[in-house]
Amino acid sequence: MRHRVSGKKLGRDTKHRKALWRNLMRQLVMHGHLETTEVKGKELKSVADRLVGQAQVNSIASRRLLHRFFGKRDVVNALVDQVAPTFTDRQSGFTRIERLGNRAGD
Repeated sequence: MRHRVSGKKLGRDTKHRKALWRNLMRQLVMHGHLETTEVKGKELKSVADRLVGQAQVNSIASRRLLHRFFGKRDVVNALVDQVAPTFTDRQSGFTRIERLGNRAGD
């Protein structure tokens, strides 16, 4: 039973799922948008909101926590120095999902 268990497994084990979030978040931070499925987007939204909220703190400790997630300094610097300052007036809700319609093969 999955009572009170948050998050979806998406048919992946834990390491694969964490790598998926890491790669999608890197693309989101570096490019400003990404194109993925609706389910992955909804799950990524919670991860992204937590990380942007952490980046708003802009301390050494928060940069170290973000580096532990991303593993790359340039992504952490882009998130803290470029993305987080644009959301200074917001407490949450940093990302939004836009539906693009059906894929070409569907």
